[in-house]
Amino acid sequence: MRLATALRRGGVLVAVGTMMGGCAAPDNPVRPGEGETVARASRAMGSSSAVPPTVAAERLVITAGGVRLSATLRDTVAVRDLLSQLPLSIEMSDHGGVEKTGRLPRPLTTSDEPSGADPDSGDLGYYAPGNDLVLYYGDQSYHQGIVILGRLDGDLTELARTPGPITVTVQR
Repeated sequence: MRLATALRRGGVLVAVGTMMGGCAAPDNPVRPGEGETVARASRAMGSSSAVPPTVAAERLVITAGGVRLSATLRDTVAVRDLLSQLPLSIEMSDHGGVEKTGRLPRPLTTSDEPSGADPDSGDLGYYAPGNDLVLYYGDQSYHQGIVILGRLDGDLTELARTPGPITVTVQR
């Protein structure tokens, strides 16, 4: 017999399925970020807005000059390293007309990340070779050492128009 249970964890609908045999299921709910199974199960349970499995409930507030953005973060070791450094004030400059970049106080752990990424406009990233936090407001191509930390929400056009260097604050 198959038992499916829906749980609310941090505002996210999580579906837990268990095969019932001669013993009880362990009391071990699935956490967001533990794989595509969570998102598929959430959609199967009728969630109108299934959250991708890599999105954590953690959000940041980013102020860049006069532009206020928020960011929804992935659930990764690199993101937890970033959170441990908050709050931050970072000097950022424009790079290539597609991103604002600035050095973090300490490197982030990227051992569980792919070797590179192709960030989209609106991504919050980390460039490991330079130890830079990156706000992508334009489309960047694939580069080794880029790690996607989350997604930015806010007026990216205004961010692009903000001349640099600028002081960016990052906080929970």
